Amino acid sequence: MSMFEYVMVLASIIIGLGVTHLLQGLAKIVQHPKRAKVYWVHLVWVGYTFLIAAFWWWWQYRYQQDVHVWTFQLYMFILIYAVIIYLMCAILFPEDLHEYDGFESFFYSRRGWYYGLQVLYLGVDLIDSWLKGAAHFFGLGTEYWVSTLIQMALCAVAIKISNKRFHAVLAIVMTLYQISWALRTFDVVN
Repeated sequence: MSMFEYVMVLASIIIGLGVTHLLQGLAKIVQHPKRAKVYWVHLVWVGYTFLIAAFWWWWQYRYQQDVHVWTFQLYMFILIYAVIIYLMCAILFPEDLHEYDGFESFFYSRRGWYYGLQVLYLGVDLIDSWLKGAAHFFGLGTEYWVSTLIQMALCAVAIKISNKRFHAVLAIVMTLYQISWALRTFDVVN
């Protein structure tokens, strides 16, 4: 087992737990559709967060070729990055919704946490891209860091804004952008 494989085992488990949490939440909605009112904006963020988890795993493979000396600090950074994504997944589905009138009221009551984690995730993503090397970072192009900074700013604003139309547009735009980014930049993982 290479050092990369060794390091990624625990990080992959953490990401896997996050994806499991999302899938279990969706399965509960399907199994018991009348237990809680579904909210489409919440479901868009669920889809976005699933994509983020999948994309994270795809991009982390770059460390295999870009990092030749593994440090404990880099190992902890990768684990913290995975934990942030796990928390983004976990915050979307509570153990129960008894305190809420469905997923809409739940989402807006926890939007500060979710968007705060997104700001943190996006900031860590910038650092992660830099740690893979300057050539990798600058190879992503100006669009990468400009769009990441814009998304961070919009998520920071979303923490304070309660306008549902703003949140709906933000969810759609960020999800479509992530899909577009993946289709334009993801190719072969090696």
